Amino acid sequence: MGFAISGVYCAAVTALNADLSPDLERTGEHCLSLLADGCHGIALLGTTGEANSFSVAERKAILEGVITAGVRPEQLAPGVGVAAIPDTIELVRHALGLGVTRVVMLPPFYYKGVTDDGLFAAYARIIEGVADRRLQLILYHIPQTSNVPLSRPLVKRLVAAFPETIVGLKDSSGDFGNMQGLVEDNPGFAVMCGADPLLLSFLKVGGAGCITATSNLEPGCLRTIYDHHADPARAAEVDAAQGRIEAARAMITAYGQIPTVKAVLGLRSGRTGWNRVRPPLLAFDETRIGELRERLAALPA
Repeated sequence: MGFAISGVYCAAVTALNADLSPDLERTGEHCLSLLADGCHGIALLGTTGEANSFSVAERKAILEGVITAGVRPEQLAPGVGVAAIPDTIELVRHALGLGVTRVVMLPPFYYKGVTDDGLFAAYARIIEGVADRRLQLILYHIPQTSNVPLSRPLVKRLVAAFPETIVGLKDSSGDFGNMQGLVEDNPGFAVMCGADPLLLSFLKVGGAGCITATSNLEPGCLRTIYDHHADPARAAEVDAAQGRIEAARAMITAYGQIPTVKAVLGLRSGRTGWNRVRPPLLAFDETRIGELRERLAALPA
């Protein structure tokens, strides 16, 4: 099926300098390595990328930096959804100006308990404000963090109203039934799972792929699952990849997603600067780094 977005996309972390400004060079290097190791694309500036800790100007600079590093615009799906609609429109227009047509968009997330009508109006205002037929918008459903869920009826309504623009959704809820329901509700619509261990099962019910944090660490395993999930001759290889993904995800969940991913990148590369995060997140101390080193060594082959 020709989805508008499919495959293994990494919800890439953002490297930081000592003053906690974005390290554009290292972020670009990381994105290129992810592509070389099997990712189809990079979902820059998402939850794992600490997007909402950066200003609009910083987000623009990060996207420009990754493209300057050599990532092609068609390999990118940056996060652009913020609380203020004019800022979201500005970020979308900036991405389009760089040739990046796919974007991932949170709903305006500050006000809670808003109606589907209100969310529909917000997305409609953004799409009409951008007014660019090139735009391919991937909705972002992460209710445990945003506290603003995108209901299945709302998604179906948005797809019906903007079929050429709203082409996919990242579901990070962890609710397999909701993901499968979105696939069934919207034929041809690209639903991407946000929980790595669910990719294998999700592909079997029509999922388009994944946008995940663990792909920062294990892109090759996820690519193996994506490429060979339907090949009985590769079942043992897929099962081994699935086991490593499940163990890596459990490690990340146990210690906290963003600091853990960055700490592992630091351990593997020997570059301790990877450990930096922006407050209110905090970098791991040496005790936690030591624990993580042991847990990393225990991951299945």
